[in-house]
Amino acid sequence: MATSVRPAADGISPPAPPPSSTPPDRGSRRSRLYRWDLKATPYLFVSPFFLCFAAFGLFPLIYTGWLSLHRVELGSEAEWRGFGNYTGLWDSDFFWNALANTFTIGVISTVPQLLMALGLAHLLNYKLRGRGFFRVAVLAPYATSIAAATLVFAQLFNSDYGLINTLLGWVGFDPVDWESSKWPAQIAISVIVIWRWTGYNALIYLAAMQAVPQELYEAAALDGASRWRQFISVTIPSIRPTILFTIVVSTIGATQLFGEPMLFGGSLGVSGGSGNQFQTLSLLMYEKGWITGALGQASAIAWVMLLLLLLIGAARLLVARLKRETA
Repeated sequence: MATSVRPAADGISPPAPPPSSTPPDRGSRRSRLYRWDLKATPYLFVSPFFLCFAAFGLFPLIYTGWLSLHRVELGSEAEWRGFGNYTGLWDSDFFWNALANTFTIGVISTVPQLLMALGLAHLLNYKLRGRGFFRVAVLAPYATSIAAATLVFAQLFNSDYGLINTLLGWVGFDPVDWESSKWPAQIAISVIVIWRWTGYNALIYLAAMQAVPQELYEAAALDGASRWRQFISVTIPSIRPTILFTIVVSTIGATQLFGEPMLFGGSLGVSGGSGNQFQTLSLLMYEKGWITGALGQASAIAWVMLLLLLLIGAARLLVARLKRETA
């Protein structure tokens, strides 16, 4: 039986339905753009970091390595030397003196600094009145500029009219030549480093201590452990990774020490005093590069410092692996 189509009431036929889908080529093009967007957009977002790293990190590193293999002086062309700059450092008494000074200043400044930071963080971890103020106050030295802090301490340690020698004279000690003597000068520079970085490390330790579960302290208290025993047996083992982190970071900072000895020595700061008694590797690198103009030797010193930092990082990984194996 045939069916009939009823016309519209007003005699006008209904409009044709819209097409059910887009053309095949437009749909495939949108699909390809969508896939490219999913793949390329994350790389586009992180590309500024890699571009900045390549321009200001990777390229200077590679170029410094190239300079370390050449004899380069300001205003002259580079001359190939191979490992001559490195062998020259091996035979240089100034290099070994700077390396020894870097090590001794690093030990004198890092060990007391971290011990004081650990004790200060332990005190701030208690419910003290006004502890918020104290937590901000311990960070004030870190916020102070290196130049301002060093100049103030240079006046305090002045051999003629400094406050430190005045206090020593009151208790019956002779004045100390804090600038020209080796160990007093290194102690004075270490005091500046300790003053600036103790509060910073204390806040890092404090954050780690606050993450220790309170149940551990309650269990230790039920066993009759004193506050000191809780600190030794509960706090220290719980924040051991943080302690290892601060040791590595502080060692790296001590290896790159530059501003404090530079400003403390005044006009002789670049050479580390009249007898190079507190010249660090960073100061020696600066002196070779910008005072004497031997950019090749300065680049070799920079790569030696990088090697030392890599050895420190490798030692840290080795210690962490040994602890995981013995755990």
